[in-house]
Amino acid sequence: METSKKAHTGAAATGDGFAGRRVHLIGIGGSGMCALAEVLLAQKALVTGSDMAGGEAVDRLTKDGAVIAIGQRPENLPPQCDLVVCSAAIHPQNPEYLAAKARGLEIVKYSQMLGRLMRQKLGIAVAGTHGKSTTSAMISYALYMDGADPSFIVGAVVDQLGTPSGAGAGPHFVAEACEFDRSFLNLDPTCALILNIEEDHLDCYQDLDGIIEAFRSFAARVPAHGLVIANGEDRNTAAALRTGQAPTAACQVQTFGLTDGCYWQGVIQSRLCGCVKMEVRCGGKSFCEMTLALPGLHNAYNALAATAALHYAGMPPARIAQWVGQFTGAKRRIQFRARAKGITVVDDYAHHPTEIQASLKAIRDYYEPKRLLCVFQPHQHSRTRFLINDFARCFDAANEIVVPDIYFVRDSEREKDHISSEDLVSQIRLHGGSARYIKTFTDIIRFLQAQLTPGDVVVTMGAGNIWEVADEIVRWLGSDR
Repeated sequence: METSKKAHTGAAATGDGFAGRRVHLIGIGGSGMCALAEVLLAQKALVTGSDMAGGEAVDRLTKDGAVIAIGQRPENLPPQCDLVVCSAAIHPQNPEYLAAKARGLEIVKYSQMLGRLMRQKLGIAVAGTHGKSTTSAMISYALYMDGADPSFIVGAVVDQLGTPSGAGAGPHFVAEACEFDRSFLNLDPTCALILNIEEDHLDCYQDLDGIIEAFRSFAARVPAHGLVIANGEDRNTAAALRTGQAPTAACQVQTFGLTDGCYWQGVIQSRLCGCVKMEVRCGGKSFCEMTLALPGLHNAYNALAATAALHYAGMPPARIAQWVGQFTGAKRRIQFRARAKGITVVDDYAHHPTEIQASLKAIRDYYEPKRLLCVFQPHQHSRTRFLINDFARCFDAANEIVVPDIYFVRDSEREKDHISSEDLVSQIRLHGGSARYIKTFTDIIRFLQAQLTPGDVVVTMGAGNIWEVADEIVRWLGSDR
């Protein structure tokens, strides 16, 4: 059967709740916002929007019928408008936001709009500090390939689906549930996944306890007839679901992991180039065997969580094993870019220490490089400052680390004064890593051109625009395939 398709986005999709309504999206080019816009377009909404820059997402939405302005100005709001949706990055002083407020228009956040769409369906919401995009894409792909025609919003392009979102006629709506700004508390899923909980987004949470409390509240939004699927080896997840503390999950909870005692247990049988073959057990009984196409032990956990959700959605074991095993990943998740002259180029979205460590280990296992060079762009000054000790220790699998300036987003100008990329490089060196600060992408590309030799793997890593370096290296190298 064909394994790469364009997801259905036809008019029959998700009901007619927004058909004919005029919806304006401020920040429409963001990964979640553009996916939201695609679902609204499929519902026959009249979509307008704005973004600070063009790009692939803006071009795609324009082709699909959205009217998008570059730059954000009050006049971008259409004369007739029923609803304004703002991305999480939109500041209250944004000119379009102020204009919408002055006109008395209804204004909602991205997560609130996602919640409205999810309530039209049986919602499957994937939460966790790491793995949300891969796991939600894996579930969406399996449902789609099995003919269930799901609606889905994934925070990354999925080549096997041809799009980061789809509006299907089936009963399921799959979406990432992000803890930033407690946005996932606007969702009311029937099935909620908690993949893991760690310190992150400390610009909006005081500490880890606050993050755990938010996940506890998220789980409590699942109705009594629903299901929470939770990492059975993560103590912070266990704390979020611990009984005797309110709010907590009133529904059934199923755990997943690789150890005894997990309801969904993976028993690893072998690994080839970092890709796991495992037996999946459910409640102590054999459920299926699957071989993953994605490298890395972290993807075994993602696959177990997806398996539990797909079983809840009614898919038989053999087909779960087939579709999950065939899933090849989302864009910028250990994404192969090119191989030429004996040099391999990979791009990855990892921007948290745990993600970096897992991705580098998976890349080393899969490609077995002579040298692994990592170009890491820190994402946010606040995240870098709060987690600098963890960042300093997470690059052990890389032979060389190159760090440009920190990608500036959401932080205040004052936050920029607290930490720099040079500080991070110093900490990596103190922990034995070979790291250097190179300020600009142009100089990084020159450095790589002088350094790369056959047998090397270079990975660009981060949640900002570091993929541009991968693009330039690919152009320089060409590609053998």
